[in-house]
Amino acid sequence: MMAIYVDNARLPLGRMIMCHMTADTLEELHDAADRLGLRREWYQGPPETAHPHYDISLSRRHRAIRELDAQEVSTREIVSVARGLVRREALRTPRGRW
Repeated sequence: MMAIYVDNARLPLGRMIMCHMTADTLEELHDAADRLGLRREWYQGPPETAHPHYDISLSRRHRAIRELDAQEVSTREIVSVARGLVRREALRTPRGRW
């Protein structure tokens, strides 16, 4: 079962309002992104950013909740989930290979 998380951030980007999406594993995160029609180059994660995630529009946030059963969490909670993902991936992946 996929575990996807979206936060309650409201960050302006041009005319859009964005929030964050992450998951328990990179595979789940990228699968969710694919299902929502996100481009892989929109992924943000190590080493460029500390926490693996996608910035998503509010409309895609609603789709993630409705279609992927994403859990709504606070920004603080999503950072905690993303940190756990970083730790798990570090154990699975050779050093420096995201």
